[in-house]
Amino acid sequence: MSAAQMTEVILLPRQGFRATAEDTSISTVFFCNLGGDGPISQGRAAPRPQREFNMEVLDSIGENGAKLCRLHASHVGSIRAKYPGLRIVPVSYCVPALKVRTAARRRGAAASSRSGQTVIRVVSAADGRPLPRAFVQAFTDFDESIGDERTTNSRGEVHLSLDGARKIERLYVDPMANYWSFEAEDVPVRKAHEIQLEPLDLEYRDCLRFFYGEAELNAGEGVTVGIVDSGIADHPDLRIEGGANVVRGEDHNAIGDSGLGHGTHVAGIVAGRGSRGTGVRGVAPGVSLRSYRVFRKGRSNTSVFNIAKGIDRAVEDGCDLINVSLVGKRHSALTAEAIADARSKGTVVIAAAGNDGREAVSFPAAESVAIAVSAMGRKRTFPKSSMHRDEIARPFGDDPNNFLAGFSNVGIEVDLIGPGVAIISTLPQGHAAWDGTSMACPAVTGAIARLLSQNHRILSMPRTDARADAITELALSSTIRMGFGANNEGLGRIKLRR
Repeated sequence: MSAAQMTEVILLPRQGFRATAEDTSISTVFFCNLGGDGPISQGRAAPRPQREFNMEVLDSIGENGAKLCRLHASHVGSIRAKYPGLRIVPVSYCVPALKVRTAARRRGAAASSRSGQTVIRVVSAADGRPLPRAFVQAFTDFDESIGDERTTNSRGEVHLSLDGARKIERLYVDPMANYWSFEAEDVPVRKAHEIQLEPLDLEYRDCLRFFYGEAELNAGEGVTVGIVDSGIADHPDLRIEGGANVVRGEDHNAIGDSGLGHGTHVAGIVAGRGSRGTGVRGVAPGVSLRSYRVFRKGRSNTSVFNIAKGIDRAVEDGCDLINVSLVGKRHSALTAEAIADARSKGTVVIAAAGNDGREAVSFPAAESVAIAVSAMGRKRTFPKSSMHRDEIARPFGDDPNNFLAGFSNVGIEVDLIGPGVAIISTLPQGHAAWDGTSMACPAVTGAIARLLSQNHRILSMPRTDARADAITELALSSTIRMGFGANNEGLGRIKLRR
């Protein structure tokens, strides 16, 4: 059989996340015997599944949980026909819920020599040293996305081909870390430009600190939070209690950064323990923080199978709250089952609504038993020259300085809103100010952890769906409406005692 005709699918039992001993249907027997020697499959007559359909089981969530399989595409229909109770789910992918900027594209062929190029040099405003790895975008026709984009070299320079344009309508510079971004409009095209970036001031009061202040180090104590993401790097501002790498073929103990930095930024918003001026303080620095890495090293997306596996492991490790700042374009029955299973065991999943500019809430936040989080910002919590100003958009709140972030998705599924514009947090390389429902989500997770830490009755409840319901009720009844409207903010922002 041609390798090109092979496909990967996820298999689920007829009901739920795991097969149970009470289900003796032929479909469940088939499913259980894919695992080989799990306690449910022992003693049952196996229908030789791998040989029957030339199927390879690549990964499994526990002995009797969902299975990732590779098989020939033509066999999928045959399996459905013979085992109609078995659920066959396509493999789909999720990405970090960060604000993504439009790519600049060339109108014509690249310039043949440097004489037709514009050089932009990016340097530190503090000492003039060049800043490598800054991402520069120059749009000569912003509405049509025409222009050029490059990453600065070791000299802090990019050579852009702007097709003879006289003006750059929008110029964006996004540093890797430790500096504010830069935006300018209607910049005359010259042979060379120098852009000076302001260093990130860790005493700056961003949107997160405006609303939630500087938490005590013990805030959130007694609550365990799992970050299902790209891993959490070792960082002076963070204290990681454990976790797991669930990516097939990678070291189980490699829970650090996969190369994206995203999970590290998310973790700092929840549980940063830095001191003002030298580090950052999260909303709930006292929580027990755990890292569940679901991204393969060097990859910018991850499968729903890895996400479900990360959620499952976090539940197994006793996490009370699980932060999922990841988004996908399609519904996944597997992730939905993982979230429902977590809830049945007393754990609540908080998920980012997505960043498609007022489009429908992304999955998994759209799953009804997850807490879905949209994003807001506040004027004057970032420099006027920074790229973050692009996110100021209607509707404005009861306080006109507050706004629903321009990128935020909205809809009836939204439960809560959190600060998500220009949020300063941890990165493997230091600190950075990022935008996204990715940032709003951990702000809400940290706020819920603070509430839960103060409610020993709920914390001590048996780990059942009643406990998860109590956590959710606590979160949703501790809010203040911001004036954006229910579809944009749900019940509003969690209000904490300072």
